[in-house]
Amino acid sequence: MKFRIQILFVFAVMLVSCVPAQPAQVIDLTDLRPLPAVASGEVIPFRVAVAAVISPQGTAESYQPLLNYLSEKLNRPVELVQRSTYAETNALLAAGLVDVAFVCTGAYIIGSRDEDMELLVAPEVNGEPAYYSYLIVPVDSPALSISDLRGKTFAFTDPLSNTGRLYPLYLISQTGASPDDYFSRTFYTYSHDLAIQAVAEGLADGAAVDNLIYHFLIAREPELGDELKIIHKSPAFGIPPVVVNPEIRPQLRIELQELFLAMADDPKGRQALDHLDIDRFVLLSDSAYDSVRTLEAALDIDLIETP
Repeated sequence: MKFRIQILFVFAVMLVSCVPAQPAQVIDLTDLRPLPAVASGEVIPFRVAVAAVISPQGTAESYQPLLNYLSEKLNRPVELVQRSTYAETNALLAAGLVDVAFVCTGAYIIGSRDEDMELLVAPEVNGEPAYYSYLIVPVDSPALSISDLRGKTFAFTDPLSNTGRLYPLYLISQTGASPDDYFSRTFYTYSHDLAIQAVAEGLADGAAVDNLIYHFLIAREPELGDELKIIHKSPAFGIPPVVVNPEIRPQLRIELQELFLAMADDPKGRQALDHLDIDRFVLLSDSAYDSVRTLEAALDIDLIETP
């Protein structure tokens, strides 16, 4: 079964503009060379990094309205910077090579602990700045819990993912088993939409995915929902945030924060928010992510570890 998955990252793509003041540019995902230097006298582009929560083609297409809006509001050219893993996106921010980044919750835990990033704002969805991990299996699977997936093939999303790796490992630990040899085979999809697709197509017997991406995708690909079933929902976790490098100019930080917080009252922003089923951007305390830190501590595992 082949799906044409073109989805929006519901935590970050919030703005729509009719005509950009300056055209936005996109940096290709496969271009892993150092970001180009800006020649003297040129306008410095505003660089936006996006963690690989959804597949590259969908990210580039989905973020274009956001890039155009930022270009218009900031009166600067804007570049979208993509990398293959959450860790690579964190590295861009730590090196000061991007101005703002949309990261996953697990990646934020690492970045904040290393003092490489600071929380700017967070999206609010369905009245709460929270999200959940869904454990999904094929619709005809007899599995009813993580215990029924022992010895099966499992799709993780990314080594730093909370919903896509840390939480399912925690579920395994609660059965008294060791996560190291629980599944017969595991692999990484490096995006939630591809993990969902892997289960729907029978490439994996199960996966744990971001509930917001799941519902957004199912709403746009209804037939996909017929191939899947949810067998477990996690407690609420702090939603994937928008972050900046701690060394960002204070004035720019304030400008960005005010821009995101005012989107719900901007006609163009409101239109985009309604289309994406997003309420608004809000200020969120770092303590909202303590439950993820608790999971990490309970597992006695550093999120940055990989199998």
